[in-house]
Amino acid sequence: MNKSVISVLGQDRPGIIAAVTATLFKLDCNIENINQTILQSEFSGIFIASIPSDLTNGELCSQLTGALAHLNLNVYVKSLEHKEEGFESGSCEPFIITTIGPDRKGLVAGITEIIAKHGVNVTNLKAIFKGGDNPTDNIMIYEVDIPNDIDQQILRAELMKRASELGLDISIQHRNIFMSINRI
Repeated sequence: MNKSVISVLGQDRPGIIAAVTATLFKLDCNIENINQTILQSEFSGIFIASIPSDLTNGELCSQLTGALAHLNLNVYVKSLEHKEEGFESGSCEPFIITTIGPDRKGLVAGITEIIAKHGVNVTNLKAIFKGGDNPTDNIMIYEVDIPNDIDQQILRAELMKRASELGLDISIQHRNIFMSINRI
């Protein structure tokens, strides 16, 4: 079996995941990973599935597009490519970076510029902007893998400086500490 990445986008409504997964099941595909969220009123879902060797990505896309037509969804399918080279998370530690502050253009770009400069990989990002000047209405949560061989004090200092320039409060915690503190 080959693996494919399937992206589904469109106006949110009940039944989208049921329709996608039922179609994949009928096509003898095995879902291996799903990441789905609602951004404002838009559904966004990414599925990784093993597909039968006789099913092309084009046919899979066509079948899904047809099955989801009544929901007016956009579908994109591509092969999952395994590369020998890439980001190696084995020599990293998981951290959570949170920023809170007034909404304005360039917040995500400003923080991720520093993160990327240090070779830190963002594994998950959630940004909620309600607009306005109320600092508690706008929050970004970055889940990141920080390589063990970088100077974390320099990274922290640069992130704190950038956050200050952007008018943001910032917190950087190891994921285990974040999870312990925020456990309900």
